[in-house]
Amino acid sequence: MTIQSICLFCGSNSGSNPAYAEAAGELGRELAARDITLVYGGGNIGLMGVAADAALAAGGRVIGVIPGFLRDKEVAHDGLSELHVTQTMHERKALMEDLSGGFIALPGGFGTYDELFEMLTWGQLSVHQKPIGLLNVAGFFDPLLAMVQHGVREGFIREDNLALFVVADTLPALLERMNAYRANPAAKWLSHDSV
Repeated sequence: MTIQSICLFCGSNSGSNPAYAEAAGELGRELAARDITLVYGGGNIGLMGVAADAALAAGGRVIGVIPGFLRDKEVAHDGLSELHVTQTMHERKALMEDLSGGFIALPGGFGTYDELFEMLTWGQLSVHQKPIGLLNVAGFFDPLLAMVQHGVREGFIREDNLALFVVADTLPALLERMNAYRANPAAKWLSHDSV
């Protein structure tokens, strides 16, 4: 599978570790170098802005998707290849999914987790069969991965469904795993007796 567009979920802040912004910039440049369109939340601040600016500076194509009510708060980027303005957050996520061949999460907060878990849930339910990657910059996602494993141990997540996403510490390794990804969704429910 050759991914032609990747949706980035990441912080509208830059975080406390400079490694986060470095990774966002590297991602933008690398996607541009591979002729992969960057789809993201449309802002010009935080890690979002760093990734978009790096991709654009490297000659890449960048598509932003932002709800009208966030256009001012997240300071919509006015130099993108395309900027789509939606009415709601739900429309934003649906359009981002539609425009993308895969998803990458970088460090971020509640919004990043929301977008990541919505795509994981849609993958679990076979709404899409696209690769989802976590770029584990400086171990940022280690606590989240531990929580997911806890959900498996406690009987809320099928272990098979851990294959819905791939994780790597470096961008080249992550992109390689995403390109090798083949959807093989397991049943969502651990037991049909409980349905």
